[in-house]
Amino acid sequence: MSSEDVPDSDAKDDRTLKFYSEEAPVYTASGKGGVSRHLTGFLQRLPEGAKVLELGCGGGRDAEAMIAAGFDVEPTDGTPEIAARAGERLGRPVRVMRFDELSAEQSYDAVWANASLLHVPRGALPDVLARVRTALKPGGLHFASFKGGGCEGRDAFGRYFNYLSREDLVECYRRSGDWETVSIVEYLGGGYQSAAEGPWIAITARRPD
Repeated sequence: MSSEDVPDSDAKDDRTLKFYSEEAPVYTASGKGGVSRHLTGFLQRLPEGAKVLELGCGGGRDAEAMIAAGFDVEPTDGTPEIAARAGERLGRPVRVMRFDELSAEQSYDAVWANASLLHVPRGALPDVLARVRTALKPGGLHFASFKGGGCEGRDAFGRYFNYLSREDLVECYRRSGDWETVSIVEYLGGGYQSAAEGPWIAITARRPD
């Protein structure tokens, strides 16, 4: 992990976006082995047919599972090449949207952001989370997972990660607005093309009624 060239408060990082653009075929092919570990539990908290926004859908595996389960899913990704691959898998267009371009207001029952907001520079994360909160209907649920570690930096592929500690996570959500924390879970998980496990942290939060 390198802390060199850490981005400022801009919500996007060009080096990270370039990686996903160039690696789209390999990256999207790596997500076919099952859905995210937290997805089933999250969906069980939602009403039947809930409208779900997915931020950073990657290859589309979670969106595919949510659609199959009867949810009204809007998958998005910030990389056109990734979005195109996901669209092929899902048989429907996938909107290209960066996190800082989210402008919906009280439109979704849930916002699912598995292993995606971890690329938002720390200075920009509260604003992005505020946008997520605004996009949720009152009482709506939000999930996000982050690589842990407590010190932002880049991995061996040059991708930026905010590497949040539990305290960092709580503070970012506090700064973004009024949330009800449903759960915060710390666990060990892997990464892209790596069998080595490292710390992760996941949060489920609700926009108050």
